[in-house]
Amino acid sequence: MPIINVSVTGKPDAALSAAIAMQVTELTATHLSKDATITAVAISYHDPEHWFAGGKSLAEHGAKTFWLDIKVVDGTNTKLELEAYLKAIFAAFGRLLGEMHEESYAFVHEVPAAAYGYGGKTQEFRFISGRLKAA
Repeated sequence: MPIINVSVTGKPDAALSAAIAMQVTELTATHLSKDATITAVAISYHDPEHWFAGGKSLAEHGAKTFWLDIKVVDGTNTKLELEAYLKAIFAAFGRLLGEMHEESYAFVHEVPAAAYGYGGKTQEFRFISGRLKAA
């Protein structure tokens, strides 16, 4: 965990996708203390003529943009950690994409542990099981 969805403007590019996935996974581990081995990143590409900001396409703006959407368990990160993460994400996409439109976004969803999980087990189940084993 977590699952991270990234949308960027441009044509599909395997090398860019790999670079995005690596950078996002690394920053998520560094700033949010998420296990990189179970972090999933899905990347989609959008034609800049079909992505609009301020009523004009990104093609008209002559800039690129991104949208990052990540889900994490509520209460596992502080406001300062989230702030540092968002700052690092924006800097990384600036390096990866080049000229970025200011209307680029990152959104961290903090979801209840009982409503989020992987492998058929919720994060709450994993937490409680871990505490019972430690007792």
